[in-house]
Amino acid sequence: MKKVAVVENRFEADLVRDALEREGISCVIRSYEDTAYDGIYVLQKGWGAILVSEEDEARAEEILQELRRSWRRDR
Repeated sequence: MKKVAVVENRFEADLVRDALEREGISCVIRSYEDTAYDGIYVLQKGWGAILVSEEDEARAEEILQELRRSWRRDR
């Protein structure tokens, strides 16, 4: 599995997962939240990471670029 994105919160993770799955790309969301450390790593690393298979990495990155461009236009 390859990390293709770092997300800032669960909402962003769900949006990214939905966009990837609509394109037929399976992904895993890996949260950096840890109750033992009260979220200290979230400040350093972001909320979590999106992981995809190596075969889907290039297409997933394209989808993420398009998605983030659309977010910037909406602001």
